[in-house]
Amino acid sequence: MENTSHKIVFGDFQTPLDLARKVCHCLARKGLEPATVLEPTCGEGTFLQACLETFAHLQYVLGTDINPNHVEKTRSRLCAWKVPFEVQQADFFTVPWQDIVERLPEPILVIGNPPWVTNSELGIYNINNLPPKQNRDNFAGIHALTGKSNFDISEWILRRCVECLTNKHAIIAMLCKTAVARKVLKYAFQQELPVASAEVYLLDAQKVFGISVSACLLFLELAPKGRSKEWRVFSSLDGERLERICGLRDNLIIADISTYEKWQHLRAKCPSGWRSGIKHDCAGVFELRTHEGRFINKLGETVDIEPEHLFPLLKSSDLANHKEPSRWLFIPHQSLADDPVQLSISAPKAWNYLLAHAHLLDARKSSIYRLRPRFSLFGLGPYSFTPWKVAISGLYKKLHFVPVSPHDNRPVVFDDTCYFFPCDTEAECRALHTLLQSEPAWEFFSSLIFWDEKRPITAELLNLLDLYALAQHVTDGDERLIAKLVERQRACRQKPSDDSLQASLFEFEEEALPGFRS
Repeated sequence: MENTSHKIVFGDFQTPLDLARKVCHCLARKGLEPATVLEPTCGEGTFLQACLETFAHLQYVLGTDINPNHVEKTRSRLCAWKVPFEVQQADFFTVPWQDIVERLPEPILVIGNPPWVTNSELGIYNINNLPPKQNRDNFAGIHALTGKSNFDISEWILRRCVECLTNKHAIIAMLCKTAVARKVLKYAFQQELPVASAEVYLLDAQKVFGISVSACLLFLELAPKGRSKEWRVFSSLDGERLERICGLRDNLIIADISTYEKWQHLRAKCPSGWRSGIKHDCAGVFELRTHEGRFINKLGETVDIEPEHLFPLLKSSDLANHKEPSRWLFIPHQSLADDPVQLSISAPKAWNYLLAHAHLLDARKSSIYRLRPRFSLFGLGPYSFTPWKVAISGLYKKLHFVPVSPHDNRPVVFDDTCYFFPCDTEAECRALHTLLQSEPAWEFFSSLIFWDEKRPITAELLNLLDLYALAQHVTDGDERLIAKLVERQRACRQKPSDDSLQASLFEFEEEALPGFRS
């Protein structure tokens, strides 16, 4: 149990020697002959051993690790070789790497398996070996509050390695989550760092480490005149099957460049139109079911509140499985400008219900409620209550759009794992659904989606599709209805949305959040 807990807390998944050897053989097939091998989180030293076995012209081997037991095991492992080596106990985040790499013989191979853990996970356990807190991606305050600022420690380590090696002939070969590899590559491309070539080799992390996550070997070659903005994806370390070519285009990370280039004219210049569902974070109070004509909350209590504040609710699993609403959502206000306290006059039953559960609602942990009126929800506006919508789950691994009609003469709403485009009429909804189910739309979205992401579909992604441009390829739609949909999308671009207004409320809170300062 202690070993399992250590792995979870520190992301400490030691690389089997057999896998380390396969990685080195993969590198050797490329004709690499490093002069230096550096492993900044060397663990028990299997990678350093595999490098010594594989590369005949090594001049120097350097490893560091924060765990003193790992350092001793690595030193013992390397003693059989005559190549000069050094293994030190050190915290990666305090080592002057720039100074160290300046004295290393080139080419330099930086190899390893950095911790598979996020900063927030380490924070839960009060672990102190964290990178300096800074908002390196310039996330707005709202994104920091809603989770975009959470990052993998391995991503920080990889970024730091790339930065320190920009003036060197160097190779980075690291095991990491596939999502981390993409973020590092995007960072390198956007920062115009000298990437000569890049590749990703997919791994079975369940088989090797016993964890269910998409993982890979990231291969990144740096050279002073490197200008690459692409990487190749292989299905395994043997490199025999090329799956696709990904890269940076139009400041987007593209999942399939060839398909994107075919349909890139469909990209919206000012993305808008799609919305996320409602965030409430207290399902026990806000989500209700019906039983024998009564509303029952998740706490098992009978609920009697004014019906105008109850709306049928769909979640991701409901959309994915074509289910009718079986839950209802209690919504105490319908726009950002509303304060639920108004219910004390307009809907006293609803207000008393909120007061009776104030101890639960006031304990909601998300910071997005901190500066909002008491009992507020988040992510709602007039668009939430249009009678018809086309919706899609953000969690399920398929492009499946669902036309959603009113239920019990009430507009259906969604939770924040879903995305939707509001429509006024059934005909509008059906026309939009036809557009989205077309082959051009499917190929355009597919070129952008990385299905291994926790949430592969987002409002940002959906808003990249220009309905007017798409309509030029779909000739069987009603032109008047399509014109109305296009007008709706363009109208959203021309005025500040409720979403952007909600975001602006939290911009100033950025300074109050340690670790997220620009």
